Amino acid sequence: MRNRTRPPPSYGADLPLRSAPQPDADVAAVQDSPSELDDSVLAVRASEGDEEAFAVLVRRHGSRLLALAQHLLGNRADAEDAVQDSFLSAWRRLPEFRHGASFGTWMYRIVTNRCLNTLRHRPRPLPLDVIPEPAAADAESSPPRVAESDAATAALARALLELRPELRACWVLRELHGLHYEEIAHVMGSSEQTVRGRLFRARRALTEAMRPWR
Repeated sequence: MRNRTRPPPSYGADLPLRSAPQPDADVAAVQDSPSELDDSVLAVRASEGDEEAFAVLVRRHGSRLLALAQHLLGNRADAEDAVQDSFLSAWRRLPEFRHGASFGTWMYRIVTNRCLNTLRHRPRPLPLDVIPEPAAADAESSPPRVAESDAATAALARALLELRPELRACWVLRELHGLHYEEIAHVMGSSEQTVRGRLFRARRALTEAMRPWR
């Protein structure tokens, strides 16, 4: 087994896959290309110290995990740090990974926990760029309507800022990332009933905050 103490490949780096010399490299590449393997196989290989397999997982999941971290933290620099630290943690903990769960859901849990810890210890204002922007105005849209849409986006950002971190995380995972209740429960380390309760409270608070914009 290879040394797991050194850092894994950075999720932001455009790293080429390493290829060890083989008698028939072209055939092997076609038959066993890491980029063609599913997550479960790559996770097994990575848990055995295969850095090439882990690099594929990093590239495959890095973008959506960065989006999740930015939705939760509201700051791209903090989000990049959180995802980088999460991949480092995952590399070291891969032997503990339960292959019955998906690698993506496991990474969602690691990133979410890291972001929640950050929010609890140093809460920051939520910038507007973490909320999906409204659809681009067409040529017939009036300036007042565009301004109203921008103001509604700002109101939603403020309302999200006021949610407790656990409520915000459940709402973001469900509404912005499309996870099912069971997946959110696994990510949050709670029951589905708890997830449903948090989503109910988050939606109720956001609905009340957005009432003037209806």
